[in-house]
Amino acid sequence: MTADPSYLPGASERANEQVRVYEATDGAERRDLRGVPVVILSTRGRHSGAIRKMPLMRVTDGQRYAVIASMGGAPRHPAWYLNLQADPEVGLQDKAVKRRYHAHTATGREREEWWARAVDVWPDYATYQTRTDREIPVVVLEPLPDKD
Repeated sequence: MTADPSYLPGASERANEQVRVYEATDGAERRDLRGVPVVILSTRGRHSGAIRKMPLMRVTDGQRYAVIASMGGAPRHPAWYLNLQADPEVGLQDKAVKRRYHAHTATGREREEWWARAVDVWPDYATYQTRTDREIPVVVLEPLPDKD
C-alpha cells in the first residue's frame, strides 16, 4: 500500500464512525466491540484505488496479527479481503501504533492455530463458520520494515 492519503469511507456508518473516533483518539475511544479490543485495518480498494478502513477484532501473537474475513458468516467474502488479495500491503493501527504489514491467507496448520486464537478472542467466529459453506479466510499480517 503506498502513501496515498485518499480515504473512502465504506457503506457502514457504524464502522465509519468507529474508525473516525478510534483514529482521532489513537484508540483511547471506540477501541472495542462488546468489550473485545479492535484494530483498524487499511487496504487499497481494488477498483477505486482509495484507502479503505475497517475495524476488526484484535487477534495477535504480539508481533503478527490475524484478521478474520468472516462477514458474520455471509456467503461471500468481505470487500476488504478481496482488496488485500489484490494488494497485500496493508496498514494496521493498534491503539496509537501504526505499522505496515504484508498479508497472506493462512492454510493448513497455520490457519488452524490462528483460527483457534481468533475463536478464543471472539467466540462468535465459530458460529459464523456454521452459517456459510465457504471456509472463512484467516489472514496473517507480517510486519514490514519501517520506512526511513
